[in-house]
Amino acid sequence: MESTSISSDVIRGYIDLMLLRVLYDGDSYGYEISKSITKLSRGRYSMKETTLYSAFSRLEKPGYLRSYPGTHSGGRERTYYTLTEEGKKYYRQKCAEWELTKKLIKNFIKQEDDDYGSNQDLH
Repeated sequence: MESTSISSDVIRGYIDLMLLRVLYDGDSYGYEISKSITKLSRGRYSMKETTLYSAFSRLEKPGYLRSYPGTHSGGRERTYYTLTEEGKKYYRQKCAEWELTKKLIKNFIKQEDDDYGSNQDLH
């Protein structure tokens, strides 16, 4: 079986969805969120720290996330992130967008026994 990887260009459009999904389960901080993303991707994707913190900033501006100071069991101060009600709405919008994207792209995936145009999911 041939190994494939996912292009960073493809993932870039879904960074927000991944972060929002992790925070939907509860408040967390950068390192733990990064570990959760790796776990949920079954080790196929690890988010770079710069990507993670850029996304936090981008999602905080419109009010999808809120940050607050907190401490971890070791007593170190950490910045925690929480998903707002607006963030939950945005997450659901991103999920709906993903479902439509899957339907659209499926029309361009040629299966060995299919003819082009036989996928009519968008009609």
